[in-house]
Amino acid sequence: MSTATLPLVGGRSRALPAGTTLLAWRNLAHDRARFVVTLVGVLFAVLLMGVELGLLVGFARTTSGLVDHTRADLWITPAGTTNVDIAGRLSERRRYEALAVPGVAAVDMLMAQFAFWRKPDGGNESVSMVGFNLATGHGAPWNMAEGRIEDLQQDDAVIIDRLYAAKLGIGHLGQTVEINNQRARVVGFTAGIRTFTQSPYVFTTHRNAQRFTFLKPDETTYLLVTLQPGADRETVRQALKDRLGKVDVWPSEGFARQAQTYWLITTGAGSALLMAALLGLVVGIVIVGQTLYATTVDRLPEYATLRAMGAPNRYLYAVILKQAAISAALGFGAGMVMVAGVVWLSRESSVAVAMPAWLVGVLAVLTLLMCALGALISIRRIVRIDPSSVFQ
Repeated sequence: MSTATLPLVGGRSRALPAGTTLLAWRNLAHDRARFVVTLVGVLFAVLLMGVELGLLVGFARTTSGLVDHTRADLWITPAGTTNVDIAGRLSERRRYEALAVPGVAAVDMLMAQFAFWRKPDGGNESVSMVGFNLATGHGAPWNMAEGRIEDLQQDDAVIIDRLYAAKLGIGHLGQTVEINNQRARVVGFTAGIRTFTQSPYVFTTHRNAQRFTFLKPDETTYLLVTLQPGADRETVRQALKDRLGKVDVWPSEGFARQAQTYWLITTGAGSALLMAALLGLVVGIVIVGQTLYATTVDRLPEYATLRAMGAPNRYLYAVILKQAAISAALGFGAGMVMVAGVVWLSRESSVAVAMPAWLVGVLAVLTLLMCALGALISIRRIVRIDPSSVFQ
């Protein structure tokens, strides 16, 4: 580390940032092997944090996907319902009671019940039947890739997602299977409709779903409420709750959050992902801290020389922190390239890794914080330097 070019006198405050940046880079680049180890550590931490947090966001979207894509102002569910995939049953009489509440424009029935799918080769899989009102389309499949929703008018017609086609033994449209020992025919494919339970969604009309799952003609799972223009949602929600009694009435986004909370927090799945992401953060702090400290120790005589020449503490701190910032920037860039690769590969998987723009920002802040924390031990070592040691 050369001190001859350091701007320690005359206009120091103006030249200080450029001087510290150059010095920080030279310190890192001097020992390339150690610098590579630092970057690999940051890269690994970013990859681990990115994948785990991306899985968490992807799982959250999956758990509430059916709610998020169903156009409804309010959801009426059996009392005690904790998520959209598992629920009791409601009588159709409740629908007529809800229609009588002021502010309610329409009420649709939606079914979500598990069933057994027998593949063409004879194997069985668990599926989640989703029955919706074909006339209004509330609860209909989204992201259609092949076929038409209108084809569900046929009594045995169902639509599945391509991600689960192989699992369900389906290679092309028109294949026939059995659902709860009743004939069904695949008339359409969607793309990217995942399910957290790994029991694929099978979309059909409400009437067909009742038949496939042996529900009575006057039974359903959920009621979807559409409000009249100008109606106050909270007022109508409370009125529905008072009139219908032993049911839960959720705003759409509230039911979505409830489903996410149940699967990711109550079941512990989300906690496991957060712990893995935290592990990546800790590993990154340790690796960055060790390599920056080793670099600092190797340069103690030069730092002592700077102190003897009158360099203030903030100058030395800036050098250490900029070393950390350079490591963070380069490691983050390389790590995000790998995370992007994982996200791309997960497109055809039943487990999606989501990476929205806000999560990229969170990862950038975490990476910078990780490297800054790793630099603290080096800063503490610099503080204890005795400037007179350079003359000994």
